[in-house]
Amino acid sequence: PDASDALVDQIMDTAVEPTLAALARRGIDYRGFLFAGLMLTPDGPRMLEYNVRFGDPEAQVVLPRLTSDLADLLAGAADGAMGEAPTFADTTAVTVVCAAEGYPASPRTGDVIEGLDAARAVPGATVFCAGVAADEEGRLVTAGGRVLNVTGEGTNLAEARAVAHEAVAAVSWPGMHHRTDIGAPA
Repeated sequence: PDASDALVDQIMDTAVEPTLAALARRGIDYRGFLFAGLMLTPDGPRMLEYNVRFGDPEAQVVLPRLTSDLADLLAGAADGAMGEAPTFADTTAVTVVCAAEGYPASPRTGDVIEGLDAARAVPGATVFCAGVAADEEGRLVTAGGRVLNVTGEGTNLAEARAVAHEAVAAVSWPGMHHRTDIGAPA
């Protein structure tokens, strides 16, 4: 909500376009996804990193809103002929990471995950499994540090945040933890 057209133009002019120009000067015909990780500061946007893939949890707030055909977009990028710009639903999304006990240093694994069906039943919620495996009985269990990414979608930030946290509240396993300030007003 804070990214005005002027801010997007500033980011493109000061970070993205110079990066693409530098790649071209080096003879690199870059085709693919380029995710700019930014921090907005009182002195303007600052580039933290680039990713050349959809990472988590960033992809989980982008992909549910995408109304274009992702396969067509990726094929166009690979061919060097993107065509139409991607289109998105006029919604807001918030993702909350549910982590295993001990994350990030030494996450505990093997805990049975409860409540996934209830979380998925929350209108506007999408549950992405990350550090998840099936045990010998076929139950879903924790298998890494960031276990689930729970995304809520709504008409505004407050609604998306409420949906995400409602879905998170439906899920549990021993030692599960998550941040409660994601999407909250500063």
